[in-house]
Amino acid sequence: MSKRVTNFGGIFFKSSDPAAAREWYNRHLGLNATEYGANFEWRHLDDPEKKGTSVWSPFKSDTKYFEPSTKDFMINFRVENLVWLLDELKKEGVEQIGEMAEYEYGKFAYIMDPEGNKIELWEAID
Repeated sequence: MSKRVTNFGGIFFKSSDPAAAREWYNRHLGLNATEYGANFEWRHLDDPEKKGTSVWSPFKSDTKYFEPSTKDFMINFRVENLVWLLDELKKEGVEQIGEMAEYEYGKFAYIMDPEGNKIELWEAID
């Protein structure tokens, strides 16, 4: 059996001025964020030679990326085996939003939690 969530992949939130938010976090908290946000590097507990990243990023307040959620944030969770997890979630009555997407940096899929928060699931290629 695969693990489900293995780590936080990122936190994304709506901002009226993402550039100003990034600048504030850079200046006061040292995030070193670019237009794509800030990456936090860490090592896998079971394989310390293997690195991973988690992302922090503000989005424009009118972004459609968080839809169908009306919330101001979205959490990304890293998962071990996305295809397996989506099958398990379907058996448990959790509805997937849209189709799974695959990129050179991993597979992505979306679900909603009972509070209406959109959750991004990411099987990363580190």
